[in-house]
Amino acid sequence: MKDYIVSARKYRPATFDSVVGQRALTVTLKNAIATGKLAHAYLFCGPRGVGKTTCARIFAKTINCLNLSPQGEACNECESCKAFNEQRSYNIHELDAASNNSVEDIRSLIDQVRIPPQVGQYKVFIIDEVHMLSTAAFNAFLKTLEEPPHHAIFILATTEKHKILPTILSRCQIYDFNRMTVNDTVEHLRHVAEQEGITAEVEALNVIAQKADGGMRDALSIFDQVVSFSNGEVTYRRVIENLNVLDYEYYFRMTDYLLGNKVADAMLLLNEILNKGFDGHHFITGLASHLRDLLVSRDAVTLPLLEVSDSVKQRYSEQAQKCPPHILYAAIKLCNDCDLNYRVSKNKRLLVEITLIQVAQLSSEEADVSGGRSPRKILKPLFKQQAVGQSVAAKEQVPQAKAPVAVGNGASSLPNQSSLSQDQSSNASSSTVSSLFSNLKMGGRKIPVVKQGDLSVSIRPQKQTVTEEQKQPEQKPRPNYPLSVQEEMKFNEDDLRLNWLNFANRLPVEESAIAGRMKGMRPKLLNDTTFEIVVNNELVEKSMQQMLPQIQDYMRVQLRNRKITMQLRVSQVNEQRRAYTRVEQYKLMATKNPSLLKLRDAFDLELA
Repeated sequence: MKDYIVSARKYRPATFDSVVGQRALTVTLKNAIATGKLAHAYLFCGPRGVGKTTCARIFAKTINCLNLSPQGEACNECESCKAFNEQRSYNIHELDAASNNSVEDIRSLIDQVRIPPQVGQYKVFIIDEVHMLSTAAFNAFLKTLEEPPHHAIFILATTEKHKILPTILSRCQIYDFNRMTVNDTVEHLRHVAEQEGITAEVEALNVIAQKADGGMRDALSIFDQVVSFSNGEVTYRRVIENLNVLDYEYYFRMTDYLLGNKVADAMLLLNEILNKGFDGHHFITGLASHLRDLLVSRDAVTLPLLEVSDSVKQRYSEQAQKCPPHILYAAIKLCNDCDLNYRVSKNKRLLVEITLIQVAQLSSEEADVSGGRSPRKILKPLFKQQAVGQSVAAKEQVPQAKAPVAVGNGASSLPNQSSLSQDQSSNASSSTVSSLFSNLKMGGRKIPVVKQGDLSVSIRPQKQTVTEEQKQPEQKPRPNYPLSVQEEMKFNEDDLRLNWLNFANRLPVEESAIAGRMKGMRPKLLNDTTFEIVVNNELVEKSMQQMLPQIQDYMRVQLRNRKITMQLRVSQVNEQRRAYTRVEQYKLMATKNPSLLKLRDAFDLELA
């Protein structure tokens, strides 16, 4: 029991060739040693557990070896190598910058740099987690790092290169270590399992490698934990049970239910997953990753992006053929939106269930799929037949005009029947014309009423002809935005500002003045659903008040929140601000910088 050593230490690489997943860096270091082109400072940076400190120790051991092998490795037989292996070498110094990050610690290190090595050619100083040094300690280290003694070599290791001062970076050779791939991690774990006499399934090692997220030290630690749990027999079932990993079988079943539009089965499977202790966020992110894997499985070019075992890869390929690409695009987008909104949602389970319903409806023929972009219409409309019946009844109530109508004392012909039919299809709201004008009188006589689909009633002088009427510019109807959204999505002031400008740009040419005023206004968000618009005077407020319902409906649809409310307010005297003219801008700048006045006088300049 006392002699037990964890795998991360027991199988720590001792030579460059035994380092896993960093071949480019190890070859570079070996060539530098072989040619004698050694730098005085190195910076090893990369994720945790990928071999930064290990490579630094191997490098320090190799450059002091007295009898290098033909392959450029340390001999492990000379006095320097033996002293290093027995951890009694005075030529290699390791400093933990996380706990020794003051100026005094760096000064003590600088004092040790001056002492030449007793055995070997170089004294190597390995500073781990160097980004933890204080700014004063970095500055105290600059001169020594730039011009150290010929026998001193510094190796700095860090996981956060962006926290190191640029003056330090410019004095070092920088080596970026890569994350371990799943295949490299699996192969190393298989080697460790063979050395320890442990039976391990490839699928189980693959799950451990994915859980380690590119860190070999993490993978070996998880491997030791699973070995203790499974008593030396590492299987897939025991790994997912010990690591609390959601089995990919659930994702395959869920995808089949969603493709078949089996919402009830999908809900029951989700309930089973939640009852096993997994939260909805973990499930929805895993489903998004599963859909992504299905997407890359459809093409042989992107198949290497799928980091799973061969048996599981075959299952992905079979299910991927059942999923059209446009459905996968839209489903991944929906799952990603659910992932983003999960943390702020108050009813998290309902959010996940709605997402599953939306994904299930993507496979139906009536779903509105937009190729991965945000679908305008995901949920199927309710009461569809009733809405169609009402529209047909409305069309039947509109009578057809059979003859021109005389206005005033003279007769003016109306547009021909073809133009009437085109106008009827553009606007259905003019059926109320008769109710608006039926009670109006002029000169004791009732004005004739025209009941036509989109035929407007106009009272013109007798001399006006049909040709002049046809020359009038066509009035574009103001766009109507039906309020069919039933969501409560979060939004910020930037989203509100962008859709405000989009609404102003959509206004017809006849309302360009209102559009110009709107572009100069800035919506201010008062709370989660209410925003305020400040206008200059009551006249503008009155015109904006007429457009308030239309703007409100547009914002609710675009921002997908049915509770959005718009408020209007006339600005106070101290709130009114106008743009500076060029002369005023120049005067303001001249008060801050009087040299501008001298420049104008020297060159006899004038403001254009």
